[in-house]
Amino acid sequence: MMVQYLRLKAQHPDTLLFYRMGDFYELFFEDAEKAARLLDITLTTRGQSAGQPIKMAGVPFHAVEQYLTRLVKLGESVVIAEQVGEPGATKGPMERAVARIVTPGTLTDAALLDDRRDALLLAANLHRGVLGLAWLNLANGDLRLMECPSESLQAQFERLRPAEVLIPDGLALPLLEQLAPALRKLAEWQFDSETGIRLLTQHFATRDLAGFGVEGQPVALGAAAALYEYARSTQRQSLSHITGLTVERESEYLRLDAATRRNLELTETLRGEASPTLLSLLDTCVTSMGSRWLRHALHHPLRDRAIPAARQRAVAELVGEGDGRLAGTIRAALRGVADVDRITARIALRSARPRDLSALRESLARLPELATQLAPAQSELLQAIANGLSISPEACTLLTRAIAPEPAAMVRDGGVIAAGYDAELDELRNIQNNCGEFLMALEVRERERSGIPGLKVEFNKVHGFYIEVSRANAEKVPDDYRRRQTLKNAERYITPELKTFEDKALSAQERALAREKALYEDILDTLAVHIPPLQSIARALATLDGLAAFAEAALRHGYVAPTFSSQVGIDIVGGRHPVVERQVEDFIQNDARLAPTRRMLMITGPNMGGKSTFMRQVALICLLAHIGSFVPAQSATLGPLDAIFTRIGASDDLASGRSTFMVEMTEASAILHGATEHSLVLMDEIGRGTSTFDGLALAFSIARHLIEKNRSLTLFATHYFELTRLNVEYPECANVHLDAVEHAHRIVFLHALEEGPASQSYGIEVAALAGIPAPVIREAKRRLRALENREIGSNSQPDLFASLPEPDVAPLSHPVLTALADIDPDNLSPREALEQLYALKRMSS
Repeated sequence: MMVQYLRLKAQHPDTLLFYRMGDFYELFFEDAEKAARLLDITLTTRGQSAGQPIKMAGVPFHAVEQYLTRLVKLGESVVIAEQVGEPGATKGPMERAVARIVTPGTLTDAALLDDRRDALLLAANLHRGVLGLAWLNLANGDLRLMECPSESLQAQFERLRPAEVLIPDGLALPLLEQLAPALRKLAEWQFDSETGIRLLTQHFATRDLAGFGVEGQPVALGAAAALYEYARSTQRQSLSHITGLTVERESEYLRLDAATRRNLELTETLRGEASPTLLSLLDTCVTSMGSRWLRHALHHPLRDRAIPAARQRAVAELVGEGDGRLAGTIRAALRGVADVDRITARIALRSARPRDLSALRESLARLPELATQLAPAQSELLQAIANGLSISPEACTLLTRAIAPEPAAMVRDGGVIAAGYDAELDELRNIQNNCGEFLMALEVRERERSGIPGLKVEFNKVHGFYIEVSRANAEKVPDDYRRRQTLKNAERYITPELKTFEDKALSAQERALAREKALYEDILDTLAVHIPPLQSIARALATLDGLAAFAEAALRHGYVAPTFSSQVGIDIVGGRHPVVERQVEDFIQNDARLAPTRRMLMITGPNMGGKSTFMRQVALICLLAHIGSFVPAQSATLGPLDAIFTRIGASDDLASGRSTFMVEMTEASAILHGATEHSLVLMDEIGRGTSTFDGLALAFSIARHLIEKNRSLTLFATHYFELTRLNVEYPECANVHLDAVEHAHRIVFLHALEEGPASQSYGIEVAALAGIPAPVIREAKRRLRALENREIGSNSQPDLFASLPEPDVAPLSHPVLTALADIDPDNLSPREALEQLYALKRMSS
């Protein structure tokens, strides 16, 4: 037995080996120590190897899934070695063979998968600065490729969130080694583009891959080669449910870098929690397929507005006149629909269990009702969904005829195939079920024939069936009785009729289970032909469920359909933050207007005044519109967008040796290099991680670069009031503020956006709200008054605006110019400078 174990372990040296021994899966040596530590199971010893006890640990076979789930969550992979052949058929120990390999990225079993999240297997390849990615969702057969610049690796990782990553052994990608939950290094030769082309053309049975649009993607094809071989080796069979290949391009989606996805809290809060997020708010899907579709949509907002617009027309029809009647009936019909997507994959991989097929049968039975409800639909998307909800009647008939109404969990338990489907199986079951009746009838006949009133026909596991007669009646026994056993006071006999029945009865259960298994395999073979239509049905159901969730959100929260415009800009009336408004009472709506003549909003106001919330709600409204949802606003008109960038919050990255300020500058650098005139940029408190003068200088320069060079649509929140002077030189920079007032020595936040700069920052008042001791607050106020009244002198801040170009006009005589000439900017505090500015404004009017 250990020779078998060591042979299998040598083939999988870096993977835990679950070795089947009777009712347990056993682990030995280092595997046992590791499993005992990870699973908190007992570590024992048995036998010896090289004079040392062999360490051993095990888990019951009937509970193996729960242990596999824990290991997969820890990023571990497991090889399952099962007993093969029949007990006693060969001399020595039963043969074992690898039945499957369980890895985090190749899960298909329902017990191991998160219902509402995809488990992706990603392969990454790098060549001359080009990053080639290939990823596979084995649970539904979705295979995709992409090539992109190597700098976008983190953004792509955050978008895909793979469960397992494959890279060449010689490739150093520290970012993936830091982020990937399970990283596998494969031989470099496995990442060969020619191999990828050969494997995929063989799989799809095509002459080449031209029809899939993979021309000019050699690095991604190399990644696909390693990915495909790895997936096929773990499943130990062909991957017939991979019926297509999709090539993605960065230009298809709004660019969202890793920082933006985190800051907008799309599917995970900044603390890593699942709620409250945009997904947790919108996900009222009634199927797990719909939830996964919705999660995918949130991370893949589309740049081309045609698909989002089609979705919004479908949502509008589901919403109806505000009663949501169609959405309600569809959601009711979808309740109880199984995960057709993943069941289809398990059929293809021949791992579908009986209850998968019964659930599929019940789900397919609901399709005619859904199609009838969608029949009157006018939107092209709902019509396409209705057309996709069809499958050959043979598949439905087969499931109805072949699978029992309530089948057993496993084929090995029997009771899976429906009565009346197979005559041979029915006969074997009849023998098992009617055994008692036969024995009673035989006993009555034999008593009459022999004249022995005490004759008994019975059964035990040791001697089988027998006729028992007392010694006193032994002389009355008929001639065809053959003695089977002699007891103290009785004799036991067998007859030809009883022997024939015994042969049938004792083998009937075993033969029935074997027959059921064979029939079940035939059913899977037949259903395999229907995999493509089943995949289409799954996509249609997922999309319909996701659209119904959009309609539910629109009805429940008062969302409206956005309008897409060809003119650059964003015009939002009565906008709201979709998540924050559900957490607070009396959320204040705010407008947001950006246009070619108003490209930047310089946002000032107190801490906790709502600046970050306002900026995020603008970004989320744009994102929701680009995934096809209605938006939280009274109205929203959006021009073309190609990206959303955010620089919000303060965090460090100590693992990479980056301070808070370094992270801030890195994110700002990515924005300045990547933003275009069609990008939405959110900049919150840039420059605050260093000294005041350095921070102000950086913030000013970054803001001016965004106006002059990037020309992006920018929301720029700051506490540097000096930046509010930018609109003097740049009319496209508008000052706005979120106001607050003091009442009874306390601050009241109004959360309403107003035109113009804020009058003060209320920092000390916010500190008091945070619980700073009163003596500290009083001292801070005293110091603030002293600073405001004190002349800075020789250490004054340099005039950042001294180098701004002067107007090319002839000098004029005006009181404003005279007053301006008398001002010494080097001896003004920021507060005094602002007061002088307002005075000049009054003089000019």
